[in-house]
Amino acid sequence: MRALSSKIIVVGLAILFGLACFTGARAATLGDYRERLTRSLAAIEQVKTHDHEDPTQRARFAMATIAQVKSDLPQHEQILLAGQIITVDNLWLHEALDTYGKANSEADQHAQAAAIDERLRAISERLDELKQSSTGSNKDESKARLAEILRRSDYNKTAAETSALGRLWAAFLRWLSSLFPQTKPLLPGRSRFLSGIVQIIVMAVAVAAIALLIWKFGPRYFRNRRKKKKKREVRIVLGERLEPDQTSSDLLAQAEALARSGDLRAAIRKAYIALLCELGDRKVISLAQHKTNRDYLVAIRDRKSLFESMRNLTNRFELHWYGFIPAGENDWKEFRNGYQQAVTAVIQH
Repeated sequence: MRALSSKIIVVGLAILFGLACFTGARAATLGDYRERLTRSLAAIEQVKTHDHEDPTQRARFAMATIAQVKSDLPQHEQILLAGQIITVDNLWLHEALDTYGKANSEADQHAQAAAIDERLRAISERLDELKQSSTGSNKDESKARLAEILRRSDYNKTAAETSALGRLWAAFLRWLSSLFPQTKPLLPGRSRFLSGIVQIIVMAVAVAAIALLIWKFGPRYFRNRRKKKKKREVRIVLGERLEPDQTSSDLLAQAEALARSGDLRAAIRKAYIALLCELGDRKVISLAQHKTNRDYLVAIRDRKSLFESMRNLTNRFELHWYGFIPAGENDWKEFRNGYQQAVTAVIQH
């Protein structure tokens, strides 16, 4: 009985040892995993650049390549690193490849393939770094580093997460393709040539249309989006300080108030400054602190109608303000009428 028990124990230990050896045999080395990863990268690159004349052949080639990549990199596998076994999860790759197979357009397929290629390439580069830095590291450090690489959030993105520019370009290509119905090639040997000609024509028409839209509506768009003008600074006109937000209408209203109070001489001066402010706002003259009323008059000598009205108002202003000639009610009315004529001449010019 005791001998039988010993035999059972020996057989059990042999079975356990055999299972352990079998499990270890199934675990791939890091070098083997790296080789299969490189092979898958080359396959995805071929899918991105492969261009068959027949779309059916292109689809068959892509499906065969996807099947090969799934076989090389199964959803779950074990890698033997520094005497320890690490479980690798490639589920994201299988889901991304399935998404590629369900894409409705070549632009979507190209974006999916580019995203898969980018992620596999990044993992490959990190594995190279791990291989270079593994010398002298203990088992726990190597295992933790590999697990961290395969868990890193940079590689947990789905293949559909392309850049905003890529999504915009893909949407543009889909819109462009929708403008023209897809037809089957008449002759297989000539389909590629005709397809290239059609693509060139379509792209040329699209570029021309976009250029036309930019030429026609671009100036208006940028004009409307032009930055706001800087706030106007304080101005000094004939010794009078004008605030940045003060307008000719404000000055004329002040002149009216002075006239109602009986200060007609000051009202004429204020109305004359209002006229200069109006001309300055309309870019007819340039206001400056050092300029006199005669400087402003000379500046508009080429505008005959405005010059005549302005000269009459300038003479009246000098007569009552600098000549100290008392101004009556009629003087104010005539000056105010002359102001309106000068403004009208500016508008009609």
